[in-house]
Amino acid sequence: MKRIGFLINPVAGMGGAVGLKGTDGNVEEARRRGALPLAKNRAKITLHYLKNNQDLIFLTPSGAMGEDALRETGVRHVQVVSHAGNHSTAHDTKIAVQRFFEEGVDLILFCGGDGTARDIFDVVGRNVTILGIPAGVKMYSAVFAIDPSTAAEIVTKYEIQSLRDSEVMDVDEDAYRAGELKTHLYGIALVPSVAGKTQISKQIFEESNEERAKGEIARFFHEIMIPDVLYILGAGTTTEFIAREIGVNKTLLGVDAVKNGKTVAMDIDEKTLWALLEHGYEAKIILSPIGAQGFILGRGNQQISARIVRRVGISNIIVVATPHKLRETPVLYVDSGDPVLDAEFGDTVLVVSGYRMAQRKRIYQPERG
Repeated sequence: MKRIGFLINPVAGMGGAVGLKGTDGNVEEARRRGALPLAKNRAKITLHYLKNNQDLIFLTPSGAMGEDALRETGVRHVQVVSHAGNHSTAHDTKIAVQRFFEEGVDLILFCGGDGTARDIFDVVGRNVTILGIPAGVKMYSAVFAIDPSTAAEIVTKYEIQSLRDSEVMDVDEDAYRAGELKTHLYGIALVPSVAGKTQISKQIFEESNEERAKGEIARFFHEIMIPDVLYILGAGTTTEFIAREIGVNKTLLGVDAVKNGKTVAMDIDEKTLWALLEHGYEAKIILSPIGAQGFILGRGNQQISARIVRRVGISNIIVVATPHKLRETPVLYVDSGDPVLDAEFGDTVLVVSGYRMAQRKRIYQPERG
């Protein structure tokens, strides 16, 4: 039997929908803004696909850090190896991981973000294989499955001796909240090697032809923007170029709304965005995939939630990316938190890549049996 060390960071991702761009050190502020825990529900999607697998035994911390989700999902083979209080900390994570290591687990399956990955790596380094169920705000590390259901697929399919090196990234969250992306390599972990099922670390493209291409995309959009339509601009430099072209400011790593060439709201959270849509505005969402990772939704733009997408309509989502980025990003991904909605995106999407230019790109769809 495979012995799985399973843990959840209960507060992972809480800062996303409320516009904090990260939760580390900001849990209370996230709660004050009305953020709800998300990690447990995402972990339970993975466990739903694993609960009947009799070849797995799960070792876990007590309560919200793992035991509750396992019990509620109906997983039978559960062993509690550590105990955490009502408000768990990174220290609780490290204690649990140390117990996993002492018990000789084959894999540490965790639900969280980059901070959780770093805490785990601090304890086990390259001595234990790890795999993340994505639940954080950004997740630039390469140790995460594409989405929760794919995490279950990896656990089921991978062979213990089939592993690959993957980056654990350190993101400066204070700089990120201020609109500046600063990352550096924290370590190299071992993850299961199942082709195309785990994300790769983010890349940033900085070339003169990239800037030219973004300008061409922006010029095209300025020409075709429709009066009285609310345009929701996702994060990134390409959408920033669009904002600049129409004469408004843009938060580089936030979500903004413009209408009739004027800013309606900047750096907005999910609730504010929902309130705007409740006014009955016709709306469109402009998104640019994360470089090399290829995520359209679910990484760094959780303000654009599943209910926002349903309200606006998938047909009113416009994806933009430069030709260079698309060459480096063979497949695009959607991880909205709603697997049914993700499937409704279909197998391909048209991506605007220049002035009156577009390319059709494949969208990854996990096995959902």
